[in-house]
Amino acid sequence: MKRQKCIAMILAGGKGSRLKELTETLAKPAVPFGGKYRIIDFPLSNCANSGIHTVGVLTQYQPLALNSYIGIGSAWDLDRRDGGVTVLPPYAESSKVNWYSGTASAIYQNFHYIQQHNPEHVLILSGDHIYKMDYEAMLDYHIEQGADATISVIEVPWEEASRFGIMNTDESYNVTRFDEKPEHPESNLASMGIYIFKWSVLKEYLEHDEQNPDSSNDFGKDVIPAMLADNLKLTAYPFKGYWKDVGTVKSLWEANMDLLDQGKELDLYDPEWRIYSINANHPPQVMGRNASVKHSLLNEGSIIDGELEHSVVSQGVQIEKDAIVKDCVIMPNARIGRGAYIERAIVMEDIEIPENTVIYNNSDEILLITEAFLAAHSQEGVKA
Repeated sequence: MKRQKCIAMILAGGKGSRLKELTETLAKPAVPFGGKYRIIDFPLSNCANSGIHTVGVLTQYQPLALNSYIGIGSAWDLDRRDGGVTVLPPYAESSKVNWYSGTASAIYQNFHYIQQHNPEHVLILSGDHIYKMDYEAMLDYHIEQGADATISVIEVPWEEASRFGIMNTDESYNVTRFDEKPEHPESNLASMGIYIFKWSVLKEYLEHDEQNPDSSNDFGKDVIPAMLADNLKLTAYPFKGYWKDVGTVKSLWEANMDLLDQGKELDLYDPEWRIYSINANHPPQVMGRNASVKHSLLNEGSIIDGELEHSVVSQGVQIEKDAIVKDCVIMPNARIGRGAYIERAIVMEDIEIPENTVIYNNSDEILLITEAFLAAHSQEGVKA
């Protein structure tokens, strides 16, 4: 096969336990976002827009919905004869299934998939972040620097640095040290979980890592430190755009709210860099005679007859007469009953909030409205 310059591998098998019930039956990358998207739409669209047309999507936890959603990749123009998108679950031997034990293990298990495309470079992506990025520009930087590996980094607030893999670099952005979630960080340059490797280098380190019984088979904890220890050339690629790790209920809510803030850099209306998704073929949205809508994002098939303020409403949602919804994310096909009041919450997919339910939230946390939540508070108004 003709040698490809670069292929992409998207790590999309994570459970996302901090998203609570949102990921009970879904892999984290399949969680709805922005009313019409799923999180996986962002790395897939970035690949398509960057001219990377061979993409492997590595799935594991609750893969059914994600596999069905991706299909043959036509929504992202990745249904191609040469390359295209391929869903890559863990493989099975005659006696057992070899589950991915870490990020490096996941790539190693798909060694032959990569090898058959014969790439010069491999782009490795997390499938659960919200951002828009030109991977071609990062690849050009990687090649110009003559790097063995390039890691995309973003400055994070110092008080949050302990949550991330942190890079120490010299003035030329050569990586001198990498610490995974350090207790006392010496830098605030956080890894975005986006790597470009020379394939000739990466495959050697993956083989060594797989043979090490003490390894956790993780890029941040094992592979990157091993490369640094061997004095390979690792460079940091500084990213200045919008990027959000939506690993918690609150951060997912914040990212949705950022869509309503025109000062943020997450522009879904940029014709030069579209975020593509599956067309659900819903009818147009409807605003009834009693509707009042302020500073909100509405999607196809939604029917609004109540009051809506600073909220993101997904496809197929109904908000009935005299209902009031403020600062909320309403997932697909939910229904807010007549006279209900709800604020600062994410309402899960297909949930029906009964008439006259009152859900106040004066806390800093974001409520996740589930069937269990409603059952526990069915006899009282909720004040959080």
